[in-house]
Amino acid sequence: MQHLDLQVVQQAAQWSRDGLRVWLCTVLCTYGSAPRAPGSLLAVSEGGHWVGSLSGGCVEEDFLERVAAGEFVDAVSVVRYGDGSDTRSNIRLPCGGILDVLVEHLPGDCDTQAHLAQLESALLGRRRLLREVNLRSGTRQLHDDQSQGPRVEQGEASVRLRVGAAQRLLLAGYSSVAHFCAEFGKGLGFEVVLCDPRDEVMDNVVLDGIEIRRELPSLFIANGGCHRDTAVVALTHDPKIDDLAMLEAVQTEAFYIGVMGSRATSEKRRERLRRIGGLGDAEMARIHAPIGLNLGSKTPAEIALAVLADILRTRSGIGREAL
Repeated sequence: MQHLDLQVVQQAAQWSRDGLRVWLCTVLCTYGSAPRAPGSLLAVSEGGHWVGSLSGGCVEEDFLERVAAGEFVDAVSVVRYGDGSDTRSNIRLPCGGILDVLVEHLPGDCDTQAHLAQLESALLGRRRLLREVNLRSGTRQLHDDQSQGPRVEQGEASVRLRVGAAQRLLLAGYSSVAHFCAEFGKGLGFEVVLCDPRDEVMDNVVLDGIEIRRELPSLFIANGGCHRDTAVVALTHDPKIDDLAMLEAVQTEAFYIGVMGSRATSEKRRERLRRIGGLGDAEMARIHAPIGLNLGSKTPAEIALAVLADILRTRSGIGREAL
């Protein structure tokens, strides 16, 4: 599954290499109901071609007409759609929502191509970047991103945009809880991968839109299956699956690592991982065990909800004490 943002950046880079100007648009924030999340991208060439999405179609149509009419000549601008407060946009979204859009006018030159190449590298999972755009001058800076937080952070003079690979949810082994995690994760926009080599478990499993790999999760992880935007969760109660996945996951940059079990089971696992796996305090601190938020969950679906909620909390950079 290819990240839509990656398609946008790659196509924008090609247009720039062809000598065309490009308008790169980013959803900054939304109010009320909105079809696309902050950080979503759209690119438009001076020839009127476009790729990506900002809404269900009405915003794109209006924007294309205005580009064709010669608007958006400034290096950077912010346009609000939805409530009529911005005189440059006179449409209202059918869903009743409001969204602010950052519009960058990029020339077809080497600087643009170099900038887009850096974004492509980040979207391919090679690094994570904070992209800072000055709202007055249109200048752009890239910084390595070592933290978790919202995709868009707005200030008075600039915006900071997190750029990374498609968020991946790696399910280490199949179970009833993993099944619901897969469904919830897909609905939340994660690229979901399920690894389990057990034929007796997997033969009748049906999960539409989920990548299923008949191999040990630990091998998939060891062979590069995790990047910094990956959440690894083990939910089988089988130490051969769960423990080995934890041992490999802590060697990666995965932003979330968790394993299911009661407090007593989790303590026994911690002792095994220290004694057999040789993990130290820093590595053990990365493992969420017991996994998930304490929501009083009992059923597989409720447990999966608690797991995904904790992943989202971590991805957003919110501490448990802030809940």
